[in-house]
Parts: sequence; structure tokens; C-alpha cells
Amino acid sequence: MKKMIISGVTALALLTGGVVGVGGVGSSVEAAQATLKFKDVPSTHWAAGAINSAVEQGYFKGYTDGTFKPSSPVTKAEMASILGRLSYQPNASSPGINNFTDVPEWAKGGVSAAIQKGFINPTSYQGKLDAKASLKRGEMAIWLTQGLATVDLDYKQALSDVKNTVIPAKEYFTGNLATSQKNAVAVAMGTGLMSVYNDKMFGADRTTTRAEVAVLIARYGTVAKTKPSNYKGLNELRQVGLKGTNLNLITSYFKKTPEGKILLSGNRKYDEVVTDDFSKVRNKEIITDTSYADLKVLNWIIIDTNVAEKDQSIYYPVFVDEGVKLQSGKYFSFVEFNLNIKSNSMSQLQAGGLLNSATFNPLLSPRSKAFSLYGAPKTGDYIKDRVFVIKNPTYWAEGLLHFKESTARAVTLETKEGPTFSVSYTP
Repeated sequence: MKKMIISGVTALALLTGGVVGVGGVGSSVEAAQATLKFKDVPSTHWAAGAINSAVEQGYFKGYTDGTFKPSSPVTKAEMASILGRLSYQPNASSPGINNFTDVPEWAKGGVSAAIQKGFINPTSYQGKLDAKASLKRGEMAIWLTQGLATVDLDYKQALSDVKNTVIPAKEYFTGNLATSQKNAVAVAMGTGLMSVYNDKMFGADRTTTRAEVAVLIARYGTVAKTKPSNYKGLNELRQVGLKGTNLNLITSYFKKTPEGKILLSGNRKYDEVVTDDFSKVRNKEIITDTSYADLKVLNWIIIDTNVAEKDQSIYYPVFVDEGVKLQSGKYFSFVEFNLNIKSNSMSQLQAGGLLNSATFNPLLSPRSKAFSLYGAPKTGDYIKDRVFVIKNPTYWAEGLLHFKESTARAVTLETKEGPTFSVSYTP
């Protein structure tokens, strides 16, 4: 990767009781000492290589006591100054103006450069950057993905495509991911630029540490030189955002059900209503086999467990426990349903009878340990004594999609509005 050189780094600022360098460091050490190992960064530290590389390239300096303080937070001013020095980053076509009134003198040039390079959009703020505050990961994701959008317009398109996607992070499933950060988090995760912690949280509200920044500098350089289409995870997130399903990316076995192999209700005509575009039926009321509830399908995730780890769906860790494999001829089908229960009470079994489909089955939610860790809504959240206790539950359910000729059936969802999604196994 092309080295990112810092020159003329001499300004210092007194922040939070300590002297901090422009590159986001503690009090500076001599340049000759910059490449030395730090006593608080052993070779076994998860970011040791990235830290030493970032120091060698001039992005960080250590403290005079020989430490690096990898867990210390980085301020917005410090991070902006680092991003402003990325030599390979192009300038934005229409950058904003640095109208921030709270940026320290030493950081004004760096903040202006970060704006010029597309990382920071001043119109997203109200004249104050809160420059001395620690940068949180949600805002970091915004800055970095805005930078990517400046590098390649397809990254800008990706930020739009993922607007309605399912994000494999706990905050998304629990409804705690800010709308303003959702698209950026999705792109950051889809490229591998950022990921979830062991607790499955993306940590949008957690501060960004010096060690994390060292790693992100290296990762950003790699991602910025890679086409968005080369990231399988990002492609999947975009597809779910646009279509509501990843079906076409997971398998090529399913094509539009041929005329004559699908029975339509009423006077509907095949050419007018049947489609293999799932977005046409997403969030629409589906015709059910019983009248216990109105039903909508919000998202449909397919997971093939019989592929190499590098080819696994980005959603595998959310729904399926590590190492689990279905027998050949089956995919996992995970569906997000919204029900509007019309009867006085509806049992869980009656929910399962709304659709006669092994693929779209509202009866049971995933029972994997992985799924429980992400905190996604499930049937058990709304049921007591096997009866739904609220009228309008939204939850994830588990089914199976068969792709052997002997067991495969057409997968059909007929909406009350007209469009009918139907695909069949095509060897």
C-alpha cells in the first residue's frame, strides 16, 4: 500500500489534561524512536502490526514513557487531521466549507483538508464539529464511507442501495441504530472496513480507540483501491436493500415459475401479475390460507451452509451457529414477517397455518445460539401459553428452501394488490 506521509507535524494542543499531537497522539517522541516497540503493545496485541505501521508512516507517535496507549480514545479533530493527510484520497467534486467555530487552531488545516477530501460534510453539522470530543464509531463509519464515495461513485450508489437493508449487527435488530448512521454502517460492514464486537454490537456509540484507528487507516487504503462489486458482503447488503432478498446471489437454481405451473386466484393473468422480482411483493399484504391475520413479508434471507467459509453469506453468523450444515438439497430460509392479527386471539400454530409453505413459515423463529445473541425479534417475544398477546408482531421465522427436483416446490407469494412472486427450481 502506498505510504501515507505526514509532513510538518509540529502543532500541539492541550486537551483533556494531556499534550496531544496533531496526529492524535500523546506527547511526542523523537522521530528515531517512532518505529520502536511500545511496552503496552506486545507482539500478541491484536493491532500490533497496524500500530507499528501507523507510527512508522507518521500517523501516530508514542508517549515519552514508551507507551502507545492503544485503548485511549481519538478526538474528532485528531481523526480529521489524519484523514486530511491521506495522499491518495482525491478531492471531492463539491466540498463544503469549513465553517466550524470550535476547531482548535492546530487542527483547522486538517479539518479543512478532511472536508476537501470528502470525509466530512459540514452541512451535516450546525456550525460546530465538537472537535475535542472523542470520535464515536457511528460517526467514524460516516466519515470513512463518505470518503469512499468520493473515491468511487459506486460507493456513493452503495450508500443509497443499502437504505432498506438488513444489517448484521445487534443494534439494527434491536432498533437502536440511528437512521442517520445506518447506511454508513452497512457499507462499512459490507466491505470489511468495520465489524461487530464479540457481543455482536457494532458499537456505534462507543469511542474509537487509537488501536482501532491504526487498523482503520490500513483497511481504508485497501478498500479505497477496491471496486465495491468485489465485496460479496456489500453486494448482498445492497441486494437485500433493493429487493428484500439475497436469493439471486445465493443460488441460481430458482427462476420465474413458468405459465401453466402456477394457479392464480380470481381472473388474474400470468403475464400481468407473475414476477420473479421480490421487491414487487415486499411489504405488501399477502393472500393467506386462513383469515386469522393479515401478513406482510419484509425481508427474506437465504443461507447456503454447504459452501466454504469465505463464500458464506454475510448473514450466516446472525442466524446459523458456526459449523452447522444442512443436508444437501436444502437452504435455510429466514423471513421477517409482520402480522396484523384480526381474530380475538391467535395461537402460534394458527400463525403457522397462514401460509402453506415450508419456505415461508411464520410458526417458529430460529433457535440457534447465534440468533439469540443478536437480539432479533422472535415469536417468543409475543407469545404466552402459545397464544399471541399483541396484535401487530414483527419477527423473524425459520423455514427451508428445497433445491432437489424430488422435493422442490414453487415458492409463491400472491399479494392482495395483484403482483405475485413465484419462482421454481430450475436445474
